[in-house]
Amino acid sequence: QVQLAESGGGLVQAGASLKLSCAIIRRGPSAISEHAMAWFRQAPGKDRDFVAVISGSGFYTDYADSVKGRFTISRDNANNKVFLQMNSLKPDDTAVYYCAARRGISDTGATNYDYWGQGTQVTVSS
Repeated sequence: QVQLAESGGGLVQAGASLKLSCAIIRRGPSAISEHAMAWFRQAPGKDRDFVAVISGSGFYTDYADSVKGRFTISRDNANNKVFLQMNSLKPDDTAVYYCAARRGISDTGATNYDYWGQGTQVTVSS
């Protein structure tokens, strides 16, 4: 199976920035460029919600309305990395953030992703 590992979470004040990283530790037979990569987040007692997605080539990106203009997803296929730059963080951004991968086109549904990291905690205080 493809193995993903997130890092970069932490406790910050509202208005601060964090950059999350997702490392593809192991991958299957398909090239990483064949996979859409996404970030989801889940607060305690809540559903796992879409945050951002980037196509295999990086040509296409999409964001949840709640993070548009504040978060930026990017990828470095040569180094097997995906990033999420988070600016102007709000307490409502507090959640465990998960990196996910699926072979093929970008998608915003968590159930359509096959590979997941263990998550990294982001806590934003007011």
